[in-house]
Amino acid sequence: MSLTTYKKKRKFNQTPEPKGGVNSTKALHFVVQKHAARQLHYDFRLEHKGVLLSWAVPKGPSMNTADKRLAMMVEDHPIDYMKFEGVIPPGNYGAGTVMVWDFGNYAPVLPMSPGLHKGELKFVLNGEKLQGQFALIKLKNDKTGKGNSWLLIKDKDEFTKSIDVTKKDKSVLTKRSMAEIAKSKHKWKSNR
Repeated sequence: MSLTTYKKKRKFNQTPEPKGGVNSTKALHFVVQKHAARQLHYDFRLEHKGVLLSWAVPKGPSMNTADKRLAMMVEDHPIDYMKFEGVIPPGNYGAGTVMVWDFGNYAPVLPMSPGLHKGELKFVLNGEKLQGQFALIKLKNDKTGKGNSWLLIKDKDEFTKSIDVTKKDKSVLTKRSMAEIAKSKHKWKSNR
Protein backbone atom coordinates (compact mmCIF):
# COMPACT_ATOMS: atom_id res chain seq x y z
CA MET A 1 0.00 0.00 0.00
CA SER A 2 1.58 3.23 -1.13
CA LEU A 3 0.60 6.81 -1.92
CA THR A 4 3.41 7.29 -4.48
CA THR A 5 1.12 7.14 -7.55
CA TYR A 6 -1.51 9.31 -5.85
CA LYS A 7 1.09 12.01 -5.08
CA LYS A 8 2.66 11.90 -8.58
CA LYS A 9 -0.72 12.66 -10.21
CA ARG A 10 -1.47 15.78 -8.16
CA LYS A 11 -0.24 19.38 -7.91
CA PHE A 12 -0.84 20.10 -4.23
CA ASN A 13 -0.16 23.81 -4.68
CA GLN A 14 -3.22 23.93 -6.98
CA THR A 15 -5.69 21.36 -5.62
CA PRO A 16 -7.45 21.25 -2.23
CA GLU A 17 -7.01 17.46 -2.02
CA PRO A 18 -5.09 16.14 1.01
CA LYS A 19 -1.44 15.09 0.73
CA GLY A 20 -1.86 12.31 3.25
CA GLY A 21 -0.36 11.81 6.65
CA VAL A 22 -3.41 11.24 8.86
CA ASN A 23 -3.17 7.84 10.52
CA SER A 24 -6.03 5.39 10.54
CA THR A 25 -8.16 4.69 13.59
CA LYS A 26 -9.13 1.36 15.16
CA ALA A 27 -12.42 1.15 13.26
CA LEU A 28 -12.19 0.43 9.54
CA HIS A 29 -13.99 3.02 7.43
CA PHE A 30 -15.32 3.17 3.91
CA VAL A 31 -16.40 6.11 1.82
CA VAL A 32 -18.19 6.47 -1.49
CA GLN A 33 -17.54 9.78 -3.23
CA LYS A 34 -19.66 10.94 -6.16
CA HIS A 35 -17.20 12.51 -8.59
CA ALA A 36 -18.21 14.67 -11.56
CA ALA A 37 -14.92 14.58 -13.47
CA ARG A 38 -14.68 14.00 -17.23
CA GLN A 39 -17.37 11.40 -16.65
CA LEU A 40 -19.62 11.09 -13.63
CA HIS A 41 -18.68 8.11 -11.46
CA TYR A 42 -18.54 6.98 -7.84
CA ASP A 43 -15.24 6.37 -6.04
CA PHE A 44 -15.57 3.41 -3.66
CA ARG A 45 -12.84 3.37 -0.99
CA LEU A 46 -11.98 0.91 1.79
CA GLU A 47 -9.54 1.70 4.58
CA HIS A 48 -6.71 -0.85 4.70
CA LYS A 49 -3.22 -0.67 6.21
CA GLY A 50 -3.11 3.13 6.46
CA VAL A 51 -4.49 3.97 3.00
CA LEU A 52 -7.80 3.92 1.15
CA LEU A 53 -7.99 1.15 -1.44
CA SER A 54 -9.91 2.77 -4.29
CA TRP A 55 -12.14 1.75 -7.19
CA ALA A 56 -13.96 3.97 -9.72
CA VAL A 57 -17.51 2.65 -10.20
CA PRO A 58 -19.06 4.27 -13.33
CA LYS A 59 -22.70 3.41 -12.56
CA GLY A 60 -22.39 3.68 -8.78
CA PRO A 61 -23.09 1.03 -6.16
CA SER A 62 -26.32 -0.96 -6.06
CA MET A 63 -28.31 -2.61 -3.30
CA ASN A 64 -29.74 -5.09 -5.85
CA THR A 65 -28.04 -8.50 -6.00
CA ALA A 66 -28.78 -8.76 -9.73
CA ASP A 67 -26.53 -5.76 -10.49
CA LYS A 68 -22.85 -6.41 -11.10
CA ARG A 69 -21.17 -3.03 -11.23
CA LEU A 70 -17.83 -2.56 -12.99
CA ALA A 71 -15.25 -1.21 -10.53
CA MET A 72 -11.87 -0.11 -11.88
CA MET A 73 -9.15 -0.24 -9.23
CA VAL A 74 -7.21 3.04 -9.10
CA GLU A 75 -4.34 4.35 -7.00
CA ASP A 76 -4.50 4.18 -3.21
CA HIS A 77 -5.62 7.41 -1.55
CA PRO A 78 -4.65 8.86 1.86
CA ILE A 79 -6.88 8.24 4.86
CA ASP A 80 -7.75 11.94 5.14
CA TYR A 81 -9.32 11.78 1.66
CA MET A 82 -12.35 10.13 3.35
CA LYS A 83 -13.88 13.49 4.18
CA PHE A 84 -12.78 15.33 1.04
CA GLU A 85 -15.72 17.17 -0.49
CA GLY A 86 -15.27 20.12 -2.80
CA VAL A 87 -13.99 21.11 -6.21
CA ILE A 88 -10.73 19.94 -7.77
CA PRO A 89 -9.72 22.88 -10.00
CA PRO A 90 -9.47 22.62 -13.81
CA GLY A 91 -6.05 21.55 -15.05
CA ASN A 92 -5.59 19.14 -12.14
CA TYR A 93 -5.88 15.36 -12.15
CA GLY A 94 -9.54 14.43 -11.50
CA ALA A 95 -10.76 18.01 -11.98
CA GLY A 96 -14.42 18.33 -11.01
CA THR A 97 -16.84 18.27 -8.11
CA VAL A 98 -16.56 15.65 -5.35
CA MET A 99 -19.33 14.77 -2.87
CA VAL A 100 -19.12 12.44 0.13
CA TRP A 101 -22.07 10.35 -1.04
CA ASP A 102 -21.82 7.70 1.70
CA PHE A 103 -19.60 7.06 4.71
CA GLY A 104 -19.42 4.52 7.50
CA ASN A 105 -17.63 1.55 9.02
CA TYR A 106 -16.98 -1.80 7.45
CA ALA A 107 -15.96 -5.25 8.63
CA PRO A 108 -14.10 -7.73 6.43
CA VAL A 109 -15.78 -11.13 6.05
CA LEU A 110 -12.58 -12.57 4.52
CA PRO A 111 -9.05 -11.38 5.40
CA MET A 112 -8.24 -8.33 3.27
CA SER A 113 -4.58 -8.86 2.28
CA PRO A 114 -5.01 -12.44 0.97
CA GLY A 115 -8.29 -11.36 -0.64
CA LEU A 116 -6.53 -8.57 -2.55
CA HIS A 117 -3.93 -11.04 -3.79
CA LYS A 118 -6.60 -13.58 -4.74
CA GLY A 119 -8.92 -10.96 -6.24
CA GLU A 120 -11.87 -11.56 -3.91
CA LEU A 121 -12.91 -9.21 -1.13
CA LYS A 122 -16.01 -9.70 1.02
CA PHE A 123 -17.11 -7.19 3.63
CA VAL A 124 -20.11 -5.83 5.50
CA LEU A 125 -20.84 -2.11 5.13
CA ASN A 126 -22.54 -0.02 7.77
CA GLY A 127 -23.13 3.32 6.06
CA GLU A 128 -25.99 5.76 5.77
CA LYS A 129 -26.95 4.59 2.27
CA LEU A 130 -25.14 1.26 1.88
CA GLN A 131 -25.62 -1.56 4.38
CA GLY A 132 -25.01 -5.26 4.42
CA GLN A 133 -22.60 -7.63 2.74
CA PHE A 134 -20.84 -6.82 -0.52
CA ALA A 135 -18.11 -8.40 -2.61
CA LEU A 136 -15.44 -7.05 -4.91
CA ILE A 137 -14.36 -9.71 -7.40
CA LYS A 138 -11.43 -9.20 -9.78
CA LEU A 139 -12.18 -10.08 -13.40
CA LYS A 140 -9.92 -12.83 -14.69
CA ASN A 141 -10.46 -11.84 -18.34
CA ASP A 142 -9.63 -8.14 -17.98
CA LYS A 143 -10.02 -6.69 -21.48
CA THR A 144 -8.15 -3.50 -20.52
CA GLY A 145 -4.90 -5.44 -20.16
CA LYS A 146 -4.16 -3.54 -16.94
CA GLY A 147 -5.53 -6.11 -14.50
CA ASN A 148 -7.55 -3.50 -12.61
CA SER A 149 -11.12 -4.51 -13.56
CA TRP A 150 -13.31 -5.73 -10.70
CA LEU A 151 -17.04 -6.17 -10.08
CA LEU A 152 -18.82 -4.65 -7.08
CA ILE A 153 -21.70 -6.95 -6.11
CA LYS A 154 -24.32 -6.77 -3.35
CA ASP A 155 -24.70 -10.12 -1.57
CA LYS A 156 -28.20 -11.26 -0.63
CA ASP A 157 -29.20 -10.30 2.93
CA GLU A 158 -31.89 -8.35 4.78
CA PHE A 159 -30.59 -5.08 3.26
CA THR A 160 -31.10 -6.11 -0.37
CA LYS A 161 -33.36 -3.67 -2.26
CA SER A 162 -34.40 -3.18 -5.87
CA ILE A 163 -34.52 0.63 -5.62
CA ASP A 164 -31.84 2.77 -7.28
CA VAL A 165 -29.84 3.89 -4.23
CA THR A 166 -27.93 6.47 -6.32
CA LYS A 167 -31.15 8.54 -6.39
CA LYS A 168 -30.34 9.43 -2.76
CA ASP A 169 -28.32 12.35 -4.00
CA LYS A 170 -27.23 14.52 -1.08
CA SER A 171 -23.93 14.55 0.77
CA VAL A 172 -23.93 12.56 4.00
CA LEU A 173 -21.54 15.16 5.47
CA THR A 174 -23.12 18.45 4.47
CA LYS A 175 -26.55 17.51 3.00
CA ARG A 176 -25.60 19.52 -0.12
CA SER A 177 -26.25 18.56 -3.76
CA MET A 178 -23.51 18.35 -6.39
CA ALA A 179 -24.64 21.75 -7.75
CA GLU A 180 -24.40 23.33 -4.28
CA ILE A 181 -20.92 21.88 -3.75
CA ALA A 182 -19.80 23.11 -7.19
CA LYS A 183 -20.94 26.68 -6.36
CA SER A 184 -19.36 26.69 -2.92
CA LYS A 185 -16.35 28.87 -2.24
CA HIS A 186 -15.47 26.66 0.74
CA LYS A 187 -11.96 25.28 0.55
CA TRP A 188 -11.51 21.83 2.01
CA LYS A 189 -8.69 21.45 4.52
CA SER A 190 -7.20 18.25 5.82
CA ASN A 191 -7.35 17.46 9.53
CA ARG A 192 -3.57 17.78 9.87
